[in-house]
Amino acid sequence: MEVRHPNLESLFKEVDNFIPASQDGPRPPRIGISANRKDGLSCIAETYAESVVKAGGAPVIVPVITDINALSSIVYELDGLLMSGGGDINPLYLLEEPIPQLQDVDTLRDEYDLILLRLAMNYQLPVMGICRGHQLMNIAFGGSIYQDIHSQTDHPLIKHSQSMAREFASHSVSILSGKNRLSHIFNGDDKILVNSFHHQAIKDLAPEFIATAVAPDGINEGMEHLQKAVFSVQWHPEAMAANGDKQMQGLFEHFVDNALKFNQAKRIHERNVTIDSHTDTPMIFPKEFNLGIKEGGKVNLPLMEEGRIDAAIMVAYIPQGARDDASLQKATDFAMNRIAEIHRQMELNRKRMCIAYTPQEVHVLKAAGKKAIMLGVENGYAIGKDLQNIARFQEQGVVYITLCHNGDNDICDSARGNNEWNGLSPFGKKVIHEMNRLGIMVDVSHASEKTFYDALETSRYPIIASHSSARALCNHPRNLTDDQIKAIAEKLGVVQVCLYKGFINEDAEKASLDDAIRHINHIVDLVGADFVGIGSDFDGDGELIGCRAANELINITVKLLEQGYKEKDIRKIWGGNLLRVMNKVQSARD
Repeated sequence: MEVRHPNLESLFKEVDNFIPASQDGPRPPRIGISANRKDGLSCIAETYAESVVKAGGAPVIVPVITDINALSSIVYELDGLLMSGGGDINPLYLLEEPIPQLQDVDTLRDEYDLILLRLAMNYQLPVMGICRGHQLMNIAFGGSIYQDIHSQTDHPLIKHSQSMAREFASHSVSILSGKNRLSHIFNGDDKILVNSFHHQAIKDLAPEFIATAVAPDGINEGMEHLQKAVFSVQWHPEAMAANGDKQMQGLFEHFVDNALKFNQAKRIHERNVTIDSHTDTPMIFPKEFNLGIKEGGKVNLPLMEEGRIDAAIMVAYIPQGARDDASLQKATDFAMNRIAEIHRQMELNRKRMCIAYTPQEVHVLKAAGKKAIMLGVENGYAIGKDLQNIARFQEQGVVYITLCHNGDNDICDSARGNNEWNGLSPFGKKVIHEMNRLGIMVDVSHASEKTFYDALETSRYPIIASHSSARALCNHPRNLTDDQIKAIAEKLGVVQVCLYKGFINEDAEKASLDDAIRHINHIVDLVGADFVGIGSDFDGDGELIGCRAANELINITVKLLEQGYKEKDIRKIWGGNLLRVMNKVQSARD
């Protein structure tokens, strides 16, 4: 690192005359570096910070503390986390007893590192791990490690702990073929030279991770998450990078670029309203619940705060049942009960959230630092045969009603029904007219194709698909054809891409965030960015690899930035389009 001549006047003059990047410009992303612990000191080798600075980042050493509140406050302001190297990991965290070859462990540092990493995971920070950090990340994500490779492996090993200086390489590693970060960073080189300082190593790789590098003896040397900006290496690239190794410096440049994208995503979420248009959260709790705590669901206030999501439309979902008078009344009462339970959240969490009835209220709540919860009814079955129920729903704040679910009802045919009405029923047309009059959006997710086109023709105002994806990419009857997407766009409606894995990828278990981005891209290519949004279907079995809960929704923004989307279009996708339709529909209220 450069050291200036010791002149106080010239030093202060340089500092005072320095002009940082503008507030709207790309300031260096803030990179937290996990500290080592020695003789009561939180410390780190300068080469870590130097490599981050050279890559364009602003390093921040995170002190070794275990207060979760303090660490959470620190992590919230970071743009990336670098997990540094160090000593052995206590095997008790893996429910293992220590073997004789285990070296000294520092359980305090282990606890600190695990808390720090878990918080970074919750906030979706990009993470890079080095040596111990590589091993610890594997543990945190569900993998295992060797306490000592020399005594716990049954094949010959190369020397993995060199005595020469850290800036010099001691053995080679192979970069595994395929689409992975290391192959990209090292420009397709299949073999590189690295240093080595370890006797613990990854044993079983964590779920959702792939191996990216391996030593000649088969010991894992690199891994990355399938969807997230999370990767690690076994060697110490910071020592080699600080000594001028451009290949190793490339690792830090890639990581800092990830952090810069995450910083941009955070700023976009700060400046714009973000809305998830469909969650089934009220349905996963049989009675009362509390959105203010993490109670097992995928959408609540803490998760929305971690994911920087401003609003969610929570629905009263009613599965299709019998259509006699008693059953219809029971369906209506159940929907009203769930709506009342959502309203009760305002009393429990008044400082953090409020029920929003209009788009304007969503913006007001964001400005006040509160989350906006809006209401929907999934399945017009809850209306029964009484049009007055629509007004009752509207008075409680319902902003859309999904005409049907899996099965025909008195309103229309379902995509999973028996074509009872050949589209909308006569009563269904009256329902849409009444929804138009009261300013409630017509939702055609789950509807048959004939119902879709009948609703489009019957409604005087734009309609929505609150949680539907593109059938051209995943041939499921719940998805919309290209013609349907074009038709809804022509009437200025919006299609909210659903994150339910069976609607995103025909091989559902492989459904990932990348697949969801493909659906968004497909709709944008087909009709433009003005007619697409996001409806997760979280707590209704919606989840993808890389996006499993509300705190992970910011990963969509990061992916869109990587795809080249500009903020103006991301703003539309994250709520602008849906609020436009809602404004139009509500402005027509009698």
